[in-house]
Amino acid sequence: MIVHIKVLGAGCASCHTLEDRTNEALTQLGADGTVEMVTDYIQIAGYGVMSTPALVVDDRVVFSGRVPKVAELMTILAGTGS
Repeated sequence: MIVHIKVLGAGCASCHTLEDRTNEALTQLGADGTVEMVTDYIQIAGYGVMSTPALVVDDRVVFSGRVPKVAELMTILAGTGS
């Protein structure tokens, strides 16, 4: 499973927590993936996101406005990777 993931946000503590938890979820799944932090407001707006942090997996917004636990991220990533 290789996934391309973007964390959308201004670079706040919640955004970094989401990035860390996403990397942990990938590790626990044994999945290959890249996690990119996107702080550019124009790019964030391009995804239609109104509340950050948000997570984009393979160019699809999977949630916004919260930081899920690692277990939930594992479920999300396991269901969306290709």
